[in-house]
Amino acid sequence: MIKVGIIGSTGYAGAELVRLLLQHPQAEIVWYGSKSYVDQNYADIYRNMFELVDEKCMNDDMEELARRADVIFTATPQGLCASMVGEGILEQAKVIDLSADFRLKDVKVYEKWYHRTHEAPQYIPEAVYGLCEINRSQIPSARIVANPGCYTTASILALYPLVADCLIDPDTIIIDAKSGTSGAGRGTKLGNLYCEVNESIKPYGVATHRHTPEIEEQLSYAAGMDYKPAEGIRLNFTPHLVPMNRGILATCYATLKSGVDASRIQDAYEQYYQEEYFIRLLGKDCFPETRWVEGSNFVDIGFTVDERTGRVIAASAIDNLVKGAAGQAVQNMNLLFGLDEKTGLQLVPVFP
Repeated sequence: MIKVGIIGSTGYAGAELVRLLLQHPQAEIVWYGSKSYVDQNYADIYRNMFELVDEKCMNDDMEELARRADVIFTATPQGLCASMVGEGILEQAKVIDLSADFRLKDVKVYEKWYHRTHEAPQYIPEAVYGLCEINRSQIPSARIVANPGCYTTASILALYPLVADCLIDPDTIIIDAKSGTSGAGRGTKLGNLYCEVNESIKPYGVATHRHTPEIEEQLSYAAGMDYKPAEGIRLNFTPHLVPMNRGILATCYATLKSGVDASRIQDAYEQYYQEEYFIRLLGKDCFPETRWVEGSNFVDIGFTVDERTGRVIAASAIDNLVKGAAGQAVQNMNLLFGLDEKTGLQLVPVFP
């Protein structure tokens, strides 16, 4: 059994990790970490865990946790993992970080977009970006896996084959994405209150959202380019908050290269994703909906070609708490420990 510790187990992503790992046949949760609820019964915080979890919440002592666990999930705000990780911890346990601390390879880019000093830049070069369908071969040997962001997972997977096969002009990419409110976390924020969100939709982080450089960096690698502050792909990414609990829909636009048609696009998607269990290709003129992936680790992708404008429109849908966070983290854990990456994740989407 893989002994698992979770720091941040009482946030939405942390709670989703608990839900998934409780039904994982090869995992045992040995540490329910929560800075806000130390010594409180986990099942008193999340009543869906009544008679399923008998443990109390523990602190965020990562050094002690590393002595007890084989893998540590940090489902915490930016900066916490970097402030705690060290050689003594990495010699004893793998770390899968659900924050952005190790996603970006240029520390200056991280510090610019996240407005904070990185406290462990020495570990950035070895951290592996944990988008399994793209970096599968690198993950098993990693000590630190940087679990991708939710918007980035949906956006990158929709665009990666198109960029990698040079089917689009990457400088024309526009991403319009919508997320349910759980993507903002469980903390109390005025803008996320029911009366503020219900019966409304709003853009936020316009031209400033922190997932932008993450998408640009990974797509730059797909295009065979380096990503530095003044180089690589530049795109427009606009997220929107919609009044639903879960789900992300990313609609991506780009100008096609000369001679590229729908069949070439379909061929590219099949080349990269046909054997991927968690990616479901809907094909031309069929578009995803968040309701058909809710509660699952699936990514649904569809596209069309606008002959009039010479652009492709590709859309993807994920559950932001599963494939966009906890499910992808478990997928990474499976790869780290030599398991079939579907283990514990063959979840039928929930409907209605």
